Amino acid sequence: MITVWGRRNSVNVQKVLWALEELDVPYTRENVGGSFGSNQDADYLAMNPMGLVPVIRDGDVTMFESNAIVRYLAARFRAGVLRPAEHRSLAMAEQWMEWAQVNFAPAVSTLFVNRVRSLPEHRDVAAAAAAEKKAAEVLVVADAWIARHDWFAGQDFSFGDIVMGASLWRYTGVDCIRPPMPHLMEWFEAVQQREAFRRAVMAVPRAKDLADWKRIEKETA
Repeated sequence: MITVWGRRNSVNVQKVLWALEELDVPYTRENVGGSFGSNQDADYLAMNPMGLVPVIRDGDVTMFESNAIVRYLAARFRAGVLRPAEHRSLAMAEQWMEWAQVNFAPAVSTLFVNRVRSLPEHRDVAAAAAAEKKAAEVLVVADAWIARHDWFAGQDFSFGDIVMGASLWRYTGVDCIRPPMPHLMEWFEAVQQREAFRRAVMAVPRAKDLADWKRIEKETA
């Protein structure tokens, strides 16, 4: 049985839970981080010295960093389900996971922090505007790729879709100007039909402001 430490409304925790659900791997989860705290406790810092979520324990393996965890799980369980066996598809899964993490996820995080998770007087308006522009620019790139493919690694769903799927769910819940991305939204509709995504990501409502965020964090514990 795998143990996951992290709160359900963390997008990084959601990526790991989504992978576990796709792989049908049993797990338990402990609330850590956010209003639950404990991420600066000595026992937790011994597992992740950065004090961030998620952390997983799988037998004699304890690890942090959400993307690394997803790739580990994909290689460890049910070969071929999340980790493509064919080398070209694997290359694309690796490429697009990193692309989404480096180019899209940071912009979404900045938007979310400044338009949802902060009080109005604490928001960085300039940073949010720059992030809105950056997200729009990179989504055009993703839309062009997915126009020619069913999934980011090719014909089959893989871990290469997980960062974009979790981040796009958060992005589409934030008040911002979004570019035309018809192909990506068609892909996203297919993502939202996946039961694993519904259980791990969509089951946590999207917040409209800080008070709503705190309420949801408690209610989805």
